[in-house]
Amino acid sequence: MPYPAANQGSLQPQSHKHYGITSPISLASPKENDYVLTQKLIEALKPFGVFEEEEELQHRIAILGKLNSLVKEWIRDTSEIKNLPPSVIENVGGKIFTFGSYRLGVHTKGADIDALCVAPRHIERIDFFTSFCEKLKQQDEVRNLRAVEEAFVPVIKLSFDGIEIDILFARLALQTIPEDLDLRDDVLLKNLDLRCIRSLNGCRVTDEILHLVPNIENFRLTLRAIKLWAKRHNIYSNILGFLGGVSWAMLVARTCQLYPNAVASTLVHKFFLVFSKWEWPNPVLLKQPEDCNLNLPVWDPRVNPSDRYHLMPIITPAYPQQNSTYNVSASTRAVMMEEFKQGLSITDEILMGKMEWSKLFEAPNFFQKYKHYIVLLASAPTEKQHLEWVGLVESKIRILISSLEKNEFITLAHVNPQSFPAPKDNPEKDEFSTMWVIGIVFKKVENTENLSVDLTYDIQSFTDTVYRQAMNSKMFEADMRIAAMHVKRKQLHLLLPSYIQQKKKKHSLEGNKANCEDENSMEASLDSDHSLLVPSSPLQNANSPQSPVTAALTTDAIGVQNSETQVESETSPSKRNSIPSSGGSSSSSSEHIPQASPISTSTAQPKSASTWALSTCVSNQSPSAATKTSTPVASGRKRPASPLTNEPTKKEGSVPVKEQGDGSRSPVSETKLDENLKEVESEEKLMPIPSKASASQEPTSTELSDVSSLPVNPVPVVKNSIKLRLNR
Repeated sequence: MPYPAANQGSLQPQSHKHYGITSPISLASPKENDYVLTQKLIEALKPFGVFEEEEELQHRIAILGKLNSLVKEWIRDTSEIKNLPPSVIENVGGKIFTFGSYRLGVHTKGADIDALCVAPRHIERIDFFTSFCEKLKQQDEVRNLRAVEEAFVPVIKLSFDGIEIDILFARLALQTIPEDLDLRDDVLLKNLDLRCIRSLNGCRVTDEILHLVPNIENFRLTLRAIKLWAKRHNIYSNILGFLGGVSWAMLVARTCQLYPNAVASTLVHKFFLVFSKWEWPNPVLLKQPEDCNLNLPVWDPRVNPSDRYHLMPIITPAYPQQNSTYNVSASTRAVMMEEFKQGLSITDEILMGKMEWSKLFEAPNFFQKYKHYIVLLASAPTEKQHLEWVGLVESKIRILISSLEKNEFITLAHVNPQSFPAPKDNPEKDEFSTMWVIGIVFKKVENTENLSVDLTYDIQSFTDTVYRQAMNSKMFEADMRIAAMHVKRKQLHLLLPSYIQQKKKKHSLEGNKANCEDENSMEASLDSDHSLLVPSSPLQNANSPQSPVTAALTTDAIGVQNSETQVESETSPSKRNSIPSSGGSSSSSSEHIPQASPISTSTAQPKSASTWALSTCVSNQSPSAATKTSTPVASGRKRPASPLTNEPTKKEGSVPVKEQGDGSRSPVSETKLDENLKEVESEEKLMPIPSKASASQEPTSTELSDVSSLPVNPVPVVKNSIKLRLNR
């Protein structure tokens, strides 16, 4: 094991130094049982590969040593080319710093290394991406080198002797780089450009975190456990609106500050106790923010109105202070809060000896949790195009989640951070596809028998945004496509890979008849892990020519009414309990932290409609209509209805849904389903968007979020229309 166990670290002299912005909740020393539980925690973590073997750790250290030598050699050579005096060249220096999980000491087997190349003032960024890149290419150990110079934080990605490394670059306003350089010194930020400041930020934040915890080894073991728990429970992803590695590290660090003498087993329990009762949007701060008078933008809701809308602020401790969780939405926060509460319940049982630690790391079955899902697919004709396309689509999924949250009939939209290879619609066609699955909870509306839900606006505004950015960044290629479909839980197995099916069966065998009866809380509206055995679909036939995508779409598009298709209940707001001030084992104190003004939200009263059914159709819309569709909605308010709801029901390119007079659908055979599907597919058209603006009028990449018009170049876009009429 590369790092000492937490119980070894706990033998260090207890520190009475004050950590954090408040006094600690408890200074109690660990008991013998706490050490036993900590050792059991270590044993429970081992099967998941969270500890790296000593041999692999030494391999990483050797690789970083080689990389550091290459940096020094490159800086000396470049200094000679630029005719610097020999006395300066001899001591010019240069250094590789690490940050992220490796620097924190919590990296897992096979994890990559985040590194920063620090150079003196005469070494420019262009040198890093030219001469240093060439030097790396000459190394026998280097593979898959990729320079991403135009990224928000420019980076060189490579594999060095089997270890993936991301290298950032920062040019300091110093003539030489000393070996004992401390990047936490704020003076180093003077006269630096924004790209260098962003590159330095990772190292500065990581180093500050390590200096702000009472016991590093207890912090490391606790963070390993929390990160594994978050990944197993599908809430580990900054880009999709959950928390990333640095955010989880700061939450664990805050817990360590509140319980400075506790060992890892206690800290894991206290983590869930504190943050299941945290009164968001009170920010989590590891230290009081400092103003260095460098005129850099910092997180401050008193000054910046946009900061007041952050739902779950966790503030980085290094200047310039930033909110690491600006992507968190109402849905992702609700999901995480529910997981915190469940984690607290489980760790309560563990501390009482009624459960083992393995229970905490059991992965819930996301695909049995909800009754309704939206499946999002992204495809491209080549592997290289697919990697770029998937990266762009994934970075924008949070926009779709935000749009769905504004729909007045949707209570929760939970995206699974794990993506899956999508089944091919045409096995003979070369195509690379990836899909994401979003669980949907529909709101229960009182005194209303029938309601209509139109997701066309939500899906269309998302796809327009993705295509627009792809065009403006000049990465769009022909046959790059996005598709979205509504799928019920019982049809989801038609799309999922076989290895996911095996996991689903394990979770389903014991409770195939269980179902939710109480729909007045989130716990009731979300199905349990064992709620239903996924039934085999009649469309799954060995002789059927349909692909899994086609079969699922057929079932969804023709949509047969089912009494099981109910509107999910609205999530009852969690009661905000302040943490009681006590030093007991199961309590924590309320922290008086300056908070941003909470944002009030108003929900429009839904209107009743005649019927609920389910239909999915692909319609042809004009560019002007699509542009209007993308109009943003005021944050924090539910949209009373889709802008497309009032459009005529009959229009070219749409598929009408036939219903009986009583609003129900007539039974259809599998043959009829196939015929109707072909009708839907025949109506699907690609609409070229006309070009009216010149290339010189294209917005820059920094203005993309504010662009309201569609791309200036022609691009084929599939217009999705998803309308749900659910029968209660």
